[in-house]
Amino acid sequence: MSNRAVVNLATGLEDAERVTVAFLAAVAAAEQGRPTMMFLSKEAVRLAVPGVAVATACDGCPTLPELLDRYRDAGGRYLVCPICVQAKKLDSGTMIDGAELGGTVPLWNWIGDGAATTFSF
Repeated sequence: MSNRAVVNLATGLEDAERVTVAFLAAVAAAEQGRPTMMFLSKEAVRLAVPGVAVATACDGCPTLPELLDRYRDAGGRYLVCPICVQAKKLDSGTMIDGAELGGTVPLWNWIGDGAATTFSF
């Protein structure tokens, strides 16, 4: 399976259920062997700061740390909107494993000319 998967997440912990569903989609794609990129923008950029993604959305839901670990272990990566990071005055020098600053041009370059399945949350 070579189709790339892109999960666009603009929501942070103000909606932990939406974040959990986005991570479930990303984990599923990455664990199936799809090259997977999460594009974090708006409030979601805070999730790239170590120690922030610690919520549990509901009884029976996996924790965000568990989902982040599974995503990392499956080779999942993150592009974190640099404009959003700057606007929120976050430290761009310290991000979680697999995360790098990058906007829409690096995202398009990563997708390339092949097919990509996209999800947006």
